[in-house]
Amino acid sequence: MASEGPQSAPGAEPSQPRTPQHSFDTANDATAVVAATGTVIGWTHSAQDLLGYRAAEVVGRSAGFLLAMPEDPVRVAGIAERCRAGVGWSGVADVRRRDGRQIEVDLRISASFHLDGRECFLVSARERQPVWTVGQSVLDAFLTSSPIGMAVMSPQLRYVWMNETLERIGGVPREQRVGRRMGEVLPGLETDAIEPLMRRVLDTGVPVIDFEYRGWSWADPHRERAYSTSFFPLTDADGTVTGICYMVLDVTDRWKAQQRLALVNDAGASIGSTLDVMRTAQELADFAVPRFADFVTVDLLEPVASPEEPGPWPSGTAPAGTGGAARPGGASLRPTMRRAGMSSVREGCPEAAYRIGEQVDSLPPPHDVRFLSDGEPVLIPVLDAVRHLWAVEQPAREATIREFGFHSLIAVPMRARDTVLGLTTFVRSLNPAPFEPDDVLPARDLVARAAVCVDNARRYTREHTAALTLQRSLLPHTLPGGMALDVASSYLPADAKDGVGGDWFDVIPLSSARVALVVGDVVGHGISAAATMGRLRTAVHTLADMDLPPDELLAHLDDLVIRLSDEEPEGESSGTTVLGATCLYAVYDPVTQLCTMARAGHPPPVVVCPDGRVNFPELPAGPPLGLGGLPFETAEIELPDGSLIALYTNGLIEGRDRDAELGMSRLGGALAQRGLPLDTLCATVVEQLLPVPQPDDVALLLARTHELSADHVVSWEVPPDPAAVAGVRARTARLLRTWGLEELQMTTELIVSELVTNALRHATGPIRLRLLRQSVLICEVSDASSTSPRLRHARTTDEGGRGLFLVAQLTHRWGTRYTPEGKIIWTEQELPATGT
Repeated sequence: MASEGPQSAPGAEPSQPRTPQHSFDTANDATAVVAATGTVIGWTHSAQDLLGYRAAEVVGRSAGFLLAMPEDPVRVAGIAERCRAGVGWSGVADVRRRDGRQIEVDLRISASFHLDGRECFLVSARERQPVWTVGQSVLDAFLTSSPIGMAVMSPQLRYVWMNETLERIGGVPREQRVGRRMGEVLPGLETDAIEPLMRRVLDTGVPVIDFEYRGWSWADPHRERAYSTSFFPLTDADGTVTGICYMVLDVTDRWKAQQRLALVNDAGASIGSTLDVMRTAQELADFAVPRFADFVTVDLLEPVASPEEPGPWPSGTAPAGTGGAARPGGASLRPTMRRAGMSSVREGCPEAAYRIGEQVDSLPPPHDVRFLSDGEPVLIPVLDAVRHLWAVEQPAREATIREFGFHSLIAVPMRARDTVLGLTTFVRSLNPAPFEPDDVLPARDLVARAAVCVDNARRYTREHTAALTLQRSLLPHTLPGGMALDVASSYLPADAKDGVGGDWFDVIPLSSARVALVVGDVVGHGISAAATMGRLRTAVHTLADMDLPPDELLAHLDDLVIRLSDEEPEGESSGTTVLGATCLYAVYDPVTQLCTMARAGHPPPVVVCPDGRVNFPELPAGPPLGLGGLPFETAEIELPDGSLIALYTNGLIEGRDRDAELGMSRLGGALAQRGLPLDTLCATVVEQLLPVPQPDDVALLLARTHELSADHVVSWEVPPDPAAVAGVRARTARLLRTWGLEELQMTTELIVSELVTNALRHATGPIRLRLLRQSVLICEVSDASSTSPRLRHARTTDEGGRGLFLVAQLTHRWGTRYTPEGKIIWTEQELPATGT
């Protein structure tokens, strides 16, 4: 290849080479196409990357300017002839980069080919990399001081050679290893784990890489170490395995970090499974033993351990961030704590310490309450150094430390959301490794996770207790059925997050010995539902005192629910909005043995007749409360003496995955049981239908009816003549003597005289007097007028107007009840202590 430039006709533009149809550009080599005359006619991107010249700067010029040394024409001609013969040529050449730097390249020239009628050669180059040679002394120094432990084992698994690092890792001097088997110098765990692997490598010739195991270093037998090992077969020229190269890396720090991270991560799944403070504390203790410690105690401050009993902080303690003050005389403050959780690897250790629920004093001396509120975790790697402090301040604990061989301790204050909760203590005894400073962080993280769970449980328990207290205060404490009904009830809160619902029931005494039975259900759970239930129950009581029929009472209650919803500001929620409610209201009259009922979207009652027959009265359903615009209808059924009527909420018959009709059938069968007292029957029915907790509240109200017999009821027709009043008074006096109520004779005659006289003067139609002897003496005067009497204070100059005032003073209660025929004015008097 000549070094002269391209030839061209005078005055003509030099011809531009055409790019060949096939590409010579590769990812690894700089490639160029050079004509036999030495002119560059092709230049690749890789050549530009290697030498820095762009194609426009090279193409058309002689390739000789790229060489760092002058061309040798004889050598160039010889190379060309080799390429024309199809042999090609390769060698080393010095070339010059565009920046002036000289580099050495491996040069290869291929066989010649023709392109556009010209003979060409394909030239490729790659920068030479320096080849390093290492002397035996350098290699020996590297192997000896390598941070990786290395050894060569014979086919009999005896040590042939080992470096200083392996000697340091194992803790066994080199002279005690060389020529001996691994099992003769190392602990059994290491031998049992490694020797089978080395034999497999000898048999198969397949290396084993990164096998991890744990063992105890002879240099520090009290600390467990982790190692990563690899085994490579050593072969001779014919491929026969002649030994094993054994490499060991101490990965204890990495292994401990992984263990600590796994410990904290696993704690999230094991601690806080319930919203119970004591259970959560015990879960922390159980989780940490034996993974982290041999003995763990969790001690909580008194208000935390008993969150259902809200109270002030115990004497000598303070919330987080406030610290504490020293007692007079310099004595240290000792908070009152209670043992909430405890776990041990050895049997008998918990019995030697405080028992669960006992008061404890477990602060590490000389710390006081400030340690709980502001202190950092305390690490005592060796307890022997501070046992004298316990011997002085807590001799019982010092005796336990000595008896069970406790040798290392970490005490971590338990705090969450700026609230002091207690103290967790981790102790080691059987585990010979003492706690290290690196163990404080996982101990702190464990306690922090548990502290959040304990605080959540504490807050939930306190709020749940407050909600239950509110609900219990809103439900009836007594069920006054009087002589008309025997009553029993059962209420079961929902197994829900809030645990408080809006179910309620009631028994309301009415006038004329009648009794109202009520059961209702407010949608939702929590304090909001309980508060709404209380408002509705109060409204029912108020409306019942007005002696309204069941359908009218539900209509008024429906209006109230609508009004409460309308009062809610748009886009806001007070938490007491009635989202939905159902109700069943029934009135039982023991004189007529009739029960009048109406319901607002509530399940119908169950009636068990005295002969054991069960039926579900067909009542008009009525819409749930709060819909408005739809009427409520009443139904009247007869309940003979001894009948059982059951009112309930839908949680009793629906439950989890149960059909309502099937639930009603099961309820009827359970209520048909005979021979059980009413309270026992009520509890048995709930237990049979709901053997497991349910997602909804359950209320069951049972009432067994009684007839008010004829010897307790007397009724007379009063002639429309004022002279008849005297006769009515006389008959009343005789009746009271018959009933043994002589003490009430004078007041009752006055009451009867006043009521009958008013009826004769101001009312129309038939007038009737009825006396009922129940738990009270009831006097009723009915007429056909709808005019209501009015109590007023008469002036001194008035001749009348004092009758109703006297009646009100002489009776326990009095009132007016309207009927389809007119009205009834009634009074009630307390019976004397000797009355029957």
